Formats: sequence, structure tokens, C-alpha cells
Amino acid sequence: MSNPYETPLSNLEKDEQDSVTLATRGSRFLAALIDGLIGIAIAVPFWLLSGMWDFIAAGAQAPLIYMLAGGVYGFIGFVLVHYYFLNKNGQTVGKKLLKIRITGTDDQLKGAPQLLGKRYLPITIVSMIPLLGSLLMLINLLFIFRKDRRCVHDLIAGTKVVMC
Repeated sequence: MSNPYETPLSNLEKDEQDSVTLATRGSRFLAALIDGLIGIAIAVPFWLLSGMWDFIAAGAQAPLIYMLAGGVYGFIGFVLVHYYFLNKNGQTVGKKLLKIRITGTDDQLKGAPQLLGKRYLPITIVSMIPLLGSLLMLINLLFIFRKDRRCVHDLIAGTKVVMC
């Protein structure tokens, strides 16, 4: 006979077959590096045509209008390059090459509009804040060292990066 006032027991741990493997920090870094190189390839024509290259070459801070225009141009370029893979598999080109993908915390794929609007756009906007943006981006990236390996942009969007 059991005690009717006893605290009920429940299994709060996921079964091994239900869980997914988180992407390693190294694979996330390499995927971001690949995506960054793609971003630079997209940005160079803008830098050359807009005159921003002169500021970069001189080691000078470009005027805010150049920074904002570059951010908008860069985000549009990011969307054009990665939209298809983000929408289909939750992957950027770099993530696809490294066989990792973005899912929700419920392990379900999210569409490109949701990923772009919640995961990428807020971080892009924050990164354009002079001086403070760089510090906030560093904090965002350092969150990867948490046990769940989720950066601030993952927390904002309710996502995680897992192995395929």
C-alpha cells in the first residue's frame, strides 16, 4: 500500500534515444569561420565601391553611416546566401559543411524567417553599436563555454546547435 501523500516520482532526464548530440564548440567555430569568410567575400565589393576600404586601409573608424549601410548590405548578403539552407535544414553553408544544424530547444527545425528574425537580426543590430557592440558580441560568443553550449543569440531565439 502506497502513501497517498507521498511526493510523486517522475523521470526528468531524457532517454538516450530521445536526446540529440550538441555540436562541439570546435565545429561551431569552424562553421562560423567558413560563414565569416563568405561574408568577407560579400563585403569586399561593398567596401571597394563605397569608399569604406580607404578607412579600413588607413586603420581609421568609418563614419556611422558607412557602418550602418555595411551592416544592412551584409545582412541582405547573408540572407541571400544562407536562406535556402536555413529554411530547409536549419543550416548555414558552414554548418552544412560541418554537418551541424540549428534546432529549437524542442529539437524541431525552425524556418529561415524565424531564425533570421530572432537569431541573426538582433545580434547584427547590436554589433553595429559603436564600442559597446564589440563588447556585447564578445559576451555573446563567450556564452559558448556554458554547459549547454548556447550563445546569447541561441538564448534569444530559443535554439541550440546539434550534430546532424
